[in-house]
Amino acid sequence: MSAVRWRVLVLEALAVAIPAAAVLATPDPFGYAVVSGVVAAFLLPLRKRWPRVAVLLCMPALAGGLGWPATIVALFALGRAQPQARSLIAWVLLAAGVSVAPVLILQSLTAGSVVLTLAYVLLAAGAPVALGALVSLRQQLAESLRRLEEATAAELEAKAETARADERSRIAREIHDAVGHHVTLIAVESAALSATTADPAAQETASRLRGLAKQALDEMRATLGLGSTGRARLDTIPELVGHARAAGVEVELAREVSDPDVPPAVERAAYRVVQEALTNASKHAPGSVITVDLESRAGALHIVVTNSAPRGRTVDVGSGGSGLAGLSERVRMAGGQLDARPSDDGGFRLTAVLPKQR
Repeated sequence: MSAVRWRVLVLEALAVAIPAAAVLATPDPFGYAVVSGVVAAFLLPLRKRWPRVAVLLCMPALAGGLGWPATIVALFALGRAQPQARSLIAWVLLAAGVSVAPVLILQSLTAGSVVLTLAYVLLAAGAPVALGALVSLRQQLAESLRRLEEATAAELEAKAETARADERSRIAREIHDAVGHHVTLIAVESAALSATTADPAAQETASRLRGLAKQALDEMRATLGLGSTGRARLDTIPELVGHARAAGVEVELAREVSDPDVPPAVERAAYRVVQEALTNASKHAPGSVITVDLESRAGALHIVVTNSAPRGRTVDVGSGGSGLAGLSERVRMAGGQLDARPSDDGGFRLTAVLPKQR
């Protein structure tokens, strides 16, 4: 509990305790001053909702002489309510006037005493109002500072996101210009080879290379947001397997899946899982027999890609990228799980489970 709250509780306790002590100590417990002071103290809860009403209800007790404790608490609440400055001054003058009027009427005071009395009552009435206004102002400043910090944090995050977007765009342009140039040259050279050679096998191989180059360009543009992502679907996985088989990879598609309940994001993730698994098996287990099995059950898409032990010599094709680590991250982002481990026969088994709904 804050120090200000403790001070308010102490003032409230005093506001009730002082009139109560007066009741016990005075020979006339039912006199005007005592009764009005006790009533004002017990009506203090009204200040929570109606601070002006609470101050007005303290005025009779203030005139009687025992209303200062309750009035101080009510004036503090009035200051926290943050009315206009002129209104606060008017309430302070009202409390001071009600308090000092009986003294000036019933007693003969010198000019100096009158000045001191007025100064005292103005200070006694003005201090709680000023303190309440300062507490309220401090809370408003703290709230404004909090909102400013939130706005600043949001602005910094927006700037960072803009910077990241600009960097992604720059990288995308670099990849498209550099990689796209070389892949386009592969496609052009393949077309030229197919047109100039008389060997049917060489023509078929060159045509297949040209098709793969065009497909690589399409997928690169789709990944960079420069084209459609329509190829990465469940119903195009057999085509993906067919391309691998045409390239000399011994691969079998055990089961196909065509499920309209699978969202596009999961379809793309499934396509990339099969694509990466075929690529890894072709690189690291040449000559092996690869089996791709797709199944939709229990609200999830199950993908199992296995390959037997390698039967050929590996060929260095350069760095393949992030491999299984990147594939695992892709599956995780789709809400699924990936398990990849060697099998008992010396081969490898990759299992991915992708939920159809997230």
